[in-house]
Amino acid sequence: MPRFVVLRHESPRGLHWDFMLEMGTALATWALPEPPDATAAMLAEALADHRLAYLDYEGPISGGRGSVTRWDRGTYVLGRRTDTELVVTLDGARLAGTAALEQLPDDPNRWRFSYTPRGKKR
Repeated sequence: MPRFVVLRHESPRGLHWDFMLEMGTALATWALPEPPDATAAMLAEALADHRLAYLDYEGPISGGRGSVTRWDRGTYVLGRRTDTELVVTLDGARLAGTAALEQLPDDPNRWRFSYTPRGKKR
């Protein structure tokens, strides 16, 4: 099963959470302004793919880009994937439910992230 990780990222641009999904040989990554278990949908910024090493990494980031600590990790099942939508079912220590990302029409790097815990309706 593919893996996911959420890293709490303290960076010069401010605190955010990196939501990362293993997609083949890289991690598709979005920056979230709050922890991903928040009850309301939030804006997510698509970032460049990251190396798989971040699945297990905690510590400083090179180039003065701050440091990361693991907030959650686990596996996921892909529910739906198009160019503008991604739905996954997460099975982690904190996140156990459905995460959905929908690309916003005004900017390809802006997405809406929502999370629904298992047993609740979206």
